[in-house]
Amino acid sequence: MTPGDPLLEHEQPEVSAAKRERETRRRFELDDRGFDEVPKKYRRYYRKWEGAGDPLGPNEALCPVCKVVVRSTRELRPGDRLYCMACMTRLTVVAAKAGQLEARVVY
Repeated sequence: MTPGDPLLEHEQPEVSAAKRERETRRRFELDDRGFDEVPKKYRRYYRKWEGAGDPLGPNEALCPVCKVVVRSTRELRPGDRLYCMACMTRLTVVAAKAGQLEARVVY
């Protein structure tokens, strides 16, 4: 091999699992839903929960303390951490028994 030659396939440096995970997460465009309980800069990251018939997207989690939907610009996965500015609660995303994601209070 001479300098500048491409590496052979088996010599390619391994891509970390964290980097692959970041690359495969879906991204979402958030709109302002009129949630006025937080500063204007952060309003697009929250929306009001409309009850049991309100489906949550793959980028949303329901705060169990104040029942506000916390939204993200990327797809949520178990282990992700969220902050509910409406009630100042730190949350962790976990997999529920039904296969859906839910938020659990850290403190």
